Amino acid sequence: MMSVKRLGLIVAGLVAVLSLLQACSQPIVSQAPASGVQRLYILNCGEGVAGDISRWSPGVNVGKSMPFAGSCYLIKHAQGWMLWDTGLADSVAAMPKGLRPSDPRAITWYLPKTLAAQIDELGLKPSNIKYVAVSHSHPDHIGNVDMFQNSMLMVQKAEYESPGGSSLRSRPSATVTTIEGDRDVFGDGSVIIISTPGHTVGHQSLLVKLPRTGAVLLSGDAVHFKENWDNRRVPSINFNAEQTAASMQRLANIMASDKAQLWINHDKAQRDGQKLSPAFYE
Repeated sequence: MMSVKRLGLIVAGLVAVLSLLQACSQPIVSQAPASGVQRLYILNCGEGVAGDISRWSPGVNVGKSMPFAGSCYLIKHAQGWMLWDTGLADSVAAMPKGLRPSDPRAITWYLPKTLAAQIDELGLKPSNIKYVAVSHSHPDHIGNVDMFQNSMLMVQKAEYESPGGSSLRSRPSATVTTIEGDRDVFGDGSVIIISTPGHTVGHQSLLVKLPRTGAVLLSGDAVHFKENWDNRRVPSINFNAEQTAASMQRLANIMASDKAQLWINHDKAQRDGQKLSPAFYE
C-alpha cells in the first residue's frame, strides 16, 4: 500500500503542476507606464476681434474680420502644477472697450474673467504653480507672468535674450530656466516643450500626453487658426518664414507619430467646442 506521506507528496506535486499550467494559460498584458499628467484645464485668457485676418494670411481674406481667442492651459501633474502661457494682463478685464491696437488690422482684445479669478475658482493660488512656461514673449501670452514670482519660468534662451524678452528678464535669474531646443518638463515624457521657432526667434509649443484624452499639441502661435494650418500659410508679421514652415511641418510630424490633436491657441471656433475650466480633460 502507498503510504500517506507518499500520497501527500503526489497530491502536492499535482497541485503545483496545475497552478503552473493555469498561470501559463493567462494572457501576458504589458502595462504601459502611467502618465504623470492627471488633468488639463483650459482657461479663458482673452477674446478678441481681428480687423483684417490677411495680416496672418497674406493675400487671402483681405479686409475680412474674424473672432480670436486666447487660451492658457493649467496642467496638474503628479509632481506639481504647470501653467502654459499667462494670457492678457488681468487689467484688461477692467477695460469696457477692450485693449485696442494701434494697427486697425490687428486684434482688439477683451478679458471676460481674470486669470487670478479662474485660478482661485480651482482652489489654487499663484504660489501653488510650480512651473510657468510661455510660448513666446508677445503681450497676449505673458501678460500675467509677474503674478507667478515663485514659479520657475521656462522659456527658450533665444526668446529670453531677444528684444521682446525684456519684460521676462526683469525676473530674478534664479526663477528662470532658459531652454535650447526641447525639454521634458517632468522627466517622464508626459509634458514636453517643443522648439518651434518662426513666429518669434524662440517660439515654443507644448506636447501633453493625457491618460484618457491622449496626446494634445498646444500650438502657441506656431499657427493662428485652422485655415492657415490647413494651407500652411505663413503670416507676414512672423520673424522668419522658413522657420515657421519648418516648425509647422514638425508639428505635423509629431501629430502623426504621437496621434496628437492640435489645439490652436487663437482659433475661437475650435475653442468654442472645448470644455473650459472648471471642467477639465483627463
